[in-house]
Amino acid sequence: IPTLLLIFLFCLLQRKLIMNLHFNQPLAANYQSEPQRIRVLSEDWVANQSYCPNCSAEPLVEFTNGKPVADFYCSNCHEEYELKSKKAKLSNIINDGAYDTMIERINSDNNPSFFFLTYSQEYRVNNFLIIPKQFFQPHMIIKRKPLSVTAKRAGWVGCNIDLRKVPDSGKVFLVKDQQVIPRDNVTEQFQKTLFLREQSITSRGWTLDVWQCIDRLDANFSLNQVYAFADELKLKHPENNHIKDKIRQQLQVLRDKGIIEFAGRGQYRKLY
Repeated sequence: IPTLLLIFLFCLLQRKLIMNLHFNQPLAANYQSEPQRIRVLSEDWVANQSYCPNCSAEPLVEFTNGKPVADFYCSNCHEEYELKSKKAKLSNIINDGAYDTMIERINSDNNPSFFFLTYSQEYRVNNFLIIPKQFFQPHMIIKRKPLSVTAKRAGWVGCNIDLRKVPDSGKVFLVKDQQVIPRDNVTEQFQKTLFLREQSITSRGWTLDVWQCIDRLDANFSLNQVYAFADELKLKHPENNHIKDKIRQQLQVLRDKGIIEFAGRGQYRKLY
């Protein structure tokens, strides 16, 4: 029985059903710079322990020539991913690169999805999640102040990513608080929101804005509760003079896509 158990565990590891959450520290032994060490260790971990959240294929492949807008791709479904790593607790504000580059990337047709990885003092993965590219909107990218004239890159403008502006369903955890999430759950959650990619940028913005309002309500909520966000939505969409009509339209979209359920008489229920 012990031999069979060992064989079973080995097979699980081979199929990545068990993730080793520890970085392979000897791999970066010759690097003196901590940012370089983390880049090597985190990219190695993703390449060897992760998989494609879209189609479940493994392993993810690193771009060999340092593609400026992505770090990994899936050879099966061709989904692209960029990796951000941080030695800290998972926060709502993530530092990113150049502001103009990020905005251009979001508005392009081939922007990557984003992996966010946090790790502990012991170089162990605490959280590993993906935000699919369809959830990124310009208003969640915060412009930072330009670097001072005395800085090496004087005038350079960076940005932060505000994860508070992403609906909960747009945060797909592969690892949460050092607990590995079942792969089937990950791919199901990822694929459930792919319909957003079929929408125009304007329509997607409306869907995500109403979705985010629903996130702030209880599991069971009413149409009138969503109407209460009308003034807030008007500020985001000043060109629209029929906010309540638009709210009803987006509730129907979310209902048709299995995100919420209509319970009758102006009552709804979340399905996520």
